[in-house]
Amino acid sequence: MQSSLIAARIRRLAEETGLPVHAFVEDVAASGGYWLACAADDIWADATSIVGSIGVISSGFGLDEFITRHGVARRVHTAGGSKSFLDPFRPEKPEDVARLSVLLEDMHRVFKAWVEERRGDRLNPESDLFTGEVWTGALALRTGLIDGLAHAEPKLQELYGEKVRLIPYGPRRSWLRRFGAEAGAGFGADLAAAGLAAAEERALWARYGL
Repeated sequence: MQSSLIAARIRRLAEETGLPVHAFVEDVAASGGYWLACAADDIWADATSIVGSIGVISSGFGLDEFITRHGVARRVHTAGGSKSFLDPFRPEKPEDVARLSVLLEDMHRVFKAWVEERRGDRLNPESDLFTGEVWTGALALRTGLIDGLAHAEPKLQELYGEKVRLIPYGPRRSWLRRFGAEAGAGFGADLAAAGLAAAEERALWARYGL
């Protein structure tokens, strides 16, 4: 949903200003990242970038047997038959799974429609693009998911001249990472910082379903 909101805002600004929008993929433009890339008029990637994952995922845990084994009783009171939908502390209900499938399929339909709207006849009709699969940049070029292999600075200089000025923006380091890197000294502190950094990186990649 956040990718949809951001992409819609980019398109409104592009239409208001008449300015072209270019997307450059470095590591990953998968799932919501690819949704966002499609807000651009063209998409460029490195040959080794990861692109695609045009699908929808819902994941969780089933802990009903765990709490039973440890003598924990789940007490939930609701008004409305579906209010405890997919409660992880209760056995999974077929009707809940069926309802979830309807929601996921509808989100997938909207995602596919967006990609088809933005990429149009650039998409390869012989490629099955909407399975949630990912491709490298080189392979994504063959499917029409991107427009070419290029990096931001040389491509923008090619399009707008050698004097083009790039203003980089990026995420700030999280408080945890700054704290882990700066608190204390010695081997133990280094291990703690490395552990926090690894956990953050793993959480980031998990967002892409990778």
